[in-house]
Amino acid sequence: MFTSVDDVTARLAETGYLASPAVATTVFLAARLGKPLLVEGPAGVGKTELAKAVAAISDARLIRLQCYEGVDESRALYEWNHAKQLLRITAGRDETWDQTRTDVFSEEFLLTRPLLAAIRGDDAKVLLIDEMDKADVEVEGLLLEVLSDFQVTVPELGTISATRRPFVVLTSNASRELSEALRRRCLFLHIGFPDEELERRIVALKVPELDAVLAESLVRVVGALRAMDLRKVPSVAETVDWARTLLALGADRLDEEVVRASLGVVLKHQEDVDRAAAKLELGAV
Repeated sequence: MFTSVDDVTARLAETGYLASPAVATTVFLAARLGKPLLVEGPAGVGKTELAKAVAAISDARLIRLQCYEGVDESRALYEWNHAKQLLRITAGRDETWDQTRTDVFSEEFLLTRPLLAAIRGDDAKVLLIDEMDKADVEVEGLLLEVLSDFQVTVPELGTISATRRPFVVLTSNASRELSEALRRRCLFLHIGFPDEELERRIVALKVPELDAVLAESLVRVVGALRAMDLRKVPSVAETVDWARTLLALGADRLDEEVVRASLGVVLKHQEDVDRAAAKLELGAV
């Protein structure tokens, strides 16, 4: 998939994803070793975008399992099309159950969900298991067979094994601790907030029309906000949103009026807006 760490860095950059050396190295190793990649970090630092970028540069199909409280086997692996099965049973009521059962538990009635879809077929795929920490602990058990042997057992059909393994990315905001069994199967990568130099490069890439001096001021202010005791500090995505906001407003500097008027772009809670407005030395920006 990749020839070197520098190859990963260059190809990710072509998609608009500026990877740090740590990110590029871990992606290279995950691809070379055939290991799933567990990416942790705060929301909005590019965890999900990394999976999308890898899919783009690999010409692979992105399959996404969005985790949430209550997601279960039928949403993650597969389920049977019960309505269609019922129609088949009704149509074949003169048949023996053995005859009918062979039909209703066949591929025709199987509804494939993300985990099963990721291991079927010969095409290149990137499996994104997004926000794993939001799923119940029991869901991790479903992943162990998939991530260990890249196979899924459907009792009525047998074991389905991957003929071509997907590149797997699991993301977590670390709202709960993931099991050691799951972690052992993965390479680990933590993505934090970028340093000022990298964040300036990201802003320049995403909003090239923004004046470089203004972008530098913007990144400096975002860094000051992240150092405050806020309920939700700004993400990289919100830095980019703020840059686009300043461009839309036609601002040429971050003066007090502009900052106060647009803080809601990067801060999402009123107490954070009030605290930031009180602590920022807006006149010095």
